[in-house]
Amino acid sequence: MPSVTAVRPQLVYLVFGSDTYHQEAIFSIASAIAQLGPAAELPLDIQVFTDNPAPYARLPVRVRPLSDETRQAWSLPHGYHFRTKHVALREILQESELALLIDTDTFFHVSPLALFERIQPGTLLCNAFTMRYQQANGSPLYDELGDELKAAGMADDDMWLLNSGVIGLYQSDIGLLDRSIELMDDFYPRTPTAYTLEEFCLTLAAYKQYQVRECPELIHHYWSRKLLMRAKVQAWLRKHREQPLALQALADIRQVSSHIPRPPALQRLLYKTVTLALPRQQRQFMREILYGCYEHANEFDRACAPVWWDKARQNLQERQAAPMEAGQLQQWLDSPVNRLILGKRRQAIYQHLVSNQSN
Repeated sequence: MPSVTAVRPQLVYLVFGSDTYHQEAIFSIASAIAQLGPAAELPLDIQVFTDNPAPYARLPVRVRPLSDETRQAWSLPHGYHFRTKHVALREILQESELALLIDTDTFFHVSPLALFERIQPGTLLCNAFTMRYQQANGSPLYDELGDELKAAGMADDDMWLLNSGVIGLYQSDIGLLDRSIELMDDFYPRTPTAYTLEEFCLTLAAYKQYQVRECPELIHHYWSRKLLMRAKVQAWLRKHREQPLALQALADIRQVSSHIPRPPALQRLLYKTVTLALPRQQRQFMREILYGCYEHANEFDRACAPVWWDKARQNLQERQAAPMEAGQLQQWLDSPVNRLILGKRRQAIYQHLVSNQSN
């Protein structure tokens, strides 16, 4: 084991690819700093492995350049890109006493120090327990591997599967990552379609060997309803990209909530009532369009309007088993009833849906 060169907690991000992931990471980092509160010096270090250092220039982070060659090497031998999470955290733990790797699609409800307080030697911190192994029946991870793992005493039906949006460990437990990486390399050729293989191997490596703690109440991990949360994050960035740590920027982070911005129940009932005047096939589509037209008091909830409109079209296309062409959209929106219902928003809705037909 290498000598410890950092005793401060290390908050680690791995960010590469689409600009969306960098946007998420910026907001997550800013939310961590907002929750830490004013201080002359941060009580932890923030490190970012990334293929694009530019977005982090205004944040107090250490950028660790991640070349394509390095990322590909970390994905070997099978090119499994989630393997890089464990390798990145292992890199940090080789030089630091305590580290926590967190996914970009997160933000903090409390100080990140509260997460580190849950990590002790012999303990793995994960985001959350998801389900029992038996509930994965029908997936490659159960159907292909289950009998073998049970026979070897590595798993049983009552084993809790973990969400690895957070992985926190002490340096003395780096062997857990070695084991999870070994399992990924062994199992990937047999389960190449298993999206959660990385989490599953972390689960196996920890099972009955480590105490496992979770932290879902300390952070919000928006792996579901992702488009709505991204709309809020992008609205915050449009407003604060140049000064992400200004007092107003940090204050606004508290306005970016995890709730789904639906209209109030009475307003939804009104939408249902007024759309009864439409032909049956248009009613549900228009109700969902109207969800995006509601004027929320919160500016970041208002930013979710286009997501509702896209979802309305997607749901309609699934119901009618055919794309919604521009002609159909224009015909519906131009009807007298819809003109009356939508008012001045009608043209904006049409322009958005026409310009985003591939969504």
